[in-house]
Amino acid sequence: MLYWWFDISRDWLREHDLHSVVQVLDQVLFRALAATGLAFLIVLLLGPRTIAVLTKMKIGDTGLTDAEALRAAARSKTSTPTMGGVLIAGAIGVVVLLLGDVREFYVSTALVVLVWMAALGGVDDWLKLTASRRGLASRQGLLAWEKLVFQIGLGLLVGLFAFRHGDAAGGPDLAHVLNLPFQKTFLKPGVQVNPSLIYFGKWVFVLVAVLMIAGMSNAVNLSDGMDGLAAGITVAVGAGLLWLTLISGSDVLSHRLLVPFIPGTQELAVVAGAMVGACLGFLWWNCSPAQVFMGDTGSLCLGGLIGYLGVMIRQEIVVLLMCGVFLVEIGSVVLQVGYYKASGGKRVFRCAPFHHHLHLGAWTEQQVVVRFWIVSVLLVVLALASIKVR
Repeated sequence: MLYWWFDISRDWLREHDLHSVVQVLDQVLFRALAATGLAFLIVLLLGPRTIAVLTKMKIGDTGLTDAEALRAAARSKTSTPTMGGVLIAGAIGVVVLLLGDVREFYVSTALVVLVWMAALGGVDDWLKLTASRRGLASRQGLLAWEKLVFQIGLGLLVGLFAFRHGDAAGGPDLAHVLNLPFQKTFLKPGVQVNPSLIYFGKWVFVLVAVLMIAGMSNAVNLSDGMDGLAAGITVAVGAGLLWLTLISGSDVLSHRLLVPFIPGTQELAVVAGAMVGACLGFLWWNCSPAQVFMGDTGSLCLGGLIGYLGVMIRQEIVVLLMCGVFLVEIGSVVLQVGYYKASGGKRVFRCAPFHHHLHLGAWTEQQVVVRFWIVSVLLVVLALASIKVR
């Protein structure tokens, strides 16, 4: 809203010689960095009060696990409040409304993804944490298929509207292109279609949107099992997304780096910046020993936003590379469950997700978390380097 007010008040500001004072708001990089700082401060300042409220409401982690060796550690955290994702989602939403151009389709849709996924995670958290009070000990939150219905539904809606928005100029363009690693993806001036590129049809584009949004939201959710793990990795991935959105929305930078130019996506840098700042602020309270957990409220909305941003800037493969740790986490669960059922009770890992497998080995929880952070930073660097070497 702040940027919107600035934009519609330009003439008045010039008449009163005030435009030069606030014209820095025209620079999307400044607003993205400002979003990072402001989101960090919001979470940092509201953290103690939010934690106190959640603790008073007895919204604590139930510490459920199917691994006997982890139960002692889980029991030690049962008094730590969860659902702290309301801090993350709230900070991102407020900052984007203040500093983002909410008239831009990509920004307003990002807010829809944020609210939808945060609400879904909030319902799931609340059902889990109040099950015993309601005499429903066997009903631990939403069932997997119930969550998946809402995740797929969001992916369908976002995919359909985004495809139509990208097609609004008339005819296919880079908003629908399949962008492969090291591929030189660009259009010559005055040309709408490059015959050497592969363009997604409507339903293929929608399918990709569904897989990215639903898949990444579940991947981040499964990675949220140790103090600071999911939040720290998201900081690294969010920083990479900030630069990717700046590139994809810039005619000059996208052509120089030979990546798809998607007009309007530069404003998504504000969303990515807010995500980085909110997760940094949350780490202040979530680092070991954690004073609060994000719960599904935070993990689902963060994963949903990561998947959404990747699709809108047409950099799904690069984003998946940055999210390599998240993919290993969800992959370990799929492999463990599949092998367990196929083999009649045998396991591939000591426990899934993979971070628990390492924890049950020789690694301490802090070692797992910090090393996963390091790997994530390296993957982000590698992903950004793959853009440059085109």
